[in-house]
Amino acid sequence: MTHRPRSLFQKVWEAHRVRELDSGQTQLLIGTHLIHEVTSPQAFAMLRELGLPVRFPERTFATVDHIIPTDDQSRPLSDELAEAMMSELERNCREYGIRFFGPETGAQGIVHVIGPELGLTQPGMTIACGDSHTSTHGAFGAIAFGIGTSQVRDVLASQCLAIAPLKVRRIEVTGELQPGVYAKDVILAIIRELGVNGGTGYAYEYAGPVIDAMSMEERMTVCNMSIEGGARCGYVNPDEKTVEYLRGRRFAPDDARFEARAAEWLAMASDPDAPYDDVVRIDGSTIEPSVTWGIHPGHNLGISESIPTPAETPEDERAGVEEALEYMDFVAGTSIAGTPIDVAFIGSCTNGRISDLREAARIARTGHVRKGVRALVVPGSAAVQKEAEAEGLDEIFRAAGFEWREPGCSMCLAMNPDKLRGREVCASSSNRNFKGRQGSPSGRTLLMSPAMVAAAALAGEVVDVRKIG
Repeated sequence: MTHRPRSLFQKVWEAHRVRELDSGQTQLLIGTHLIHEVTSPQAFAMLRELGLPVRFPERTFATVDHIIPTDDQSRPLSDELAEAMMSELERNCREYGIRFFGPETGAQGIVHVIGPELGLTQPGMTIACGDSHTSTHGAFGAIAFGIGTSQVRDVLASQCLAIAPLKVRRIEVTGELQPGVYAKDVILAIIRELGVNGGTGYAYEYAGPVIDAMSMEERMTVCNMSIEGGARCGYVNPDEKTVEYLRGRRFAPDDARFEARAAEWLAMASDPDAPYDDVVRIDGSTIEPSVTWGIHPGHNLGISESIPTPAETPEDERAGVEEALEYMDFVAGTSIAGTPIDVAFIGSCTNGRISDLREAARIARTGHVRKGVRALVVPGSAAVQKEAEAEGLDEIFRAAGFEWREPGCSMCLAMNPDKLRGREVCASSSNRNFKGRQGSPSGRTLLMSPAMVAAAALAGEVVDVRKIG
């Protein structure tokens, strides 16, 4: 048989292709479907209107994360709309036989945190979820798509998704990261280099020595923000780290089958001579701790750099730079370091895992939150919360003046009580700095790594984490 070199993306796509549609799209079988309380109610309502069952309820898993409060999760929830959405999700899961990881199970959390930690996310899978940051699961060598509500309906009803084929761009991050530079800085640097629309029509394959050296949680951070660069999905080829992370997880193959499955997973990796539509190389040794200054993740710079002027910006980007400067009330040409903050938020599906909290706690123990700064630490899941508390991280944060919260999406998008007020500036470990993203129509968000957020909380302003500790 003739060897036909393929990328992981091509292997997974071909393994799950049902048929080609007249529209030019592919009908793709979805291996695992993850749902939450925000994008699923309308989908279930459409099923009822059509009189359709959930085709494979055992392949769908639910949690609550977006609307759940992080200060008091006792029922009924204090917000009537949140309680209604929670109750509707519980009803839908009962009626259709879907497993629901509610707070009482001890497995609740942000959907893109619990999927991997439960072993639901595995190499070679297709995964879909009604959430933009589903690309997170690509860290395991899965092809994972964020979908809209009508597509949630389609997957519930048929376990399939109609999707156009994608090109594949391999992004190789070479060299070695400096101390104080994290996965968050790497993905911000990639987005800055390629642009927020640079990935349109592409799947991103992250590779190179820097990616190889990353832990699984760091790879999740990189893949999480693929969508912020315009890519439909992003992934890392599975390796021994992937296998060892999944070993013993609740929904991973049992001991008798695990080694055989592990061999299958590793075989899904891109062939050494696989073809790509594009290859980009970025020198990881040049990446600094990064901070966003504008109104999308591509508006970011290294901590030693100054906020750009419209004149030094490509002509097609100048209007956006001018809009960002006006909204943020920043002065072009000034340093991002020293920017005062009002709020510090550590959490989200990008940076709410145990390794993120450990790094932030390492900084937090060196000082105390500056007077006037409101600082929140929100674990990404109940399991993360339990592990952090067992290590005493919650005590470190509290002693430093941070609030220690229950798991949830929290201030990432503020569909819960955790919101910015007025023109507050927030140092945030989340993934989006859009206008009004964190709950206030005029609030301002500066994205950075959890360690950088902790450092900013202590200083009351943006600082270089490499100068601390």
